[in-house]
Amino acid sequence: MFIYLVFILFFMETGYKVCDAMTNEPVMVSKEASLMECASIMKNNHVGALIVNDNDILYIVTEQDIIRKAVAEGLDPEETEVSKVMTKADNVIEPQQDIFEALVKMRDLNIRHLPVVSEKKMIGLLTLKDILKIEPQLFDLMAEKIELREEERKPIKRVKEQDGVCNLCGNYSEDLTEKEGVLVCGECSKP
Repeated sequence: MFIYLVFILFFMETGYKVCDAMTNEPVMVSKEASLMECASIMKNNHVGALIVNDNDILYIVTEQDIIRKAVAEGLDPEETEVSKVMTKADNVIEPQQDIFEALVKMRDLNIRHLPVVSEKKMIGLLTLKDILKIEPQLFDLMAEKIELREEERKPIKRVKEQDGVCNLCGNYSEDLTEKEGVLVCGECSKP
């Protein structure tokens, strides 16, 4: 499995396209839907995000949007329309791109949902879950972006900033460097 991950990191292709993994019919709501309606729709459809298509402009609303932008701010979910918390879906992906490219984009933008667009029309939605169902080995790529809370209480700490496990050979090194977005030891960074 590790060799497979190294292969993917070097060649940056999995062989799976976005269209192989995407949800073909994402759940959509109108911009006038209440947050309570949205939460109910999410629950009933077992999804974490909904799409709003407002005159061919795509917006997305996630569970986190409802919690952080509405509930935590004291807005009434029965009265608040989704248009108050939705986010314009500026970040999209094309169906023929490799899922590795999508995962890197999700990681870098810290998002879990990407509308899939072809010829300026939305044709699906790609989620982090969709990708990891097909290629669970790619989890390591996402994990490097996960924020470690209360790091000082954790039993394993980095001794210094450049120590850790090489992403290519898997060996511990006290002298890691970043090469093309991957932490590598001195041996693996040689040409």
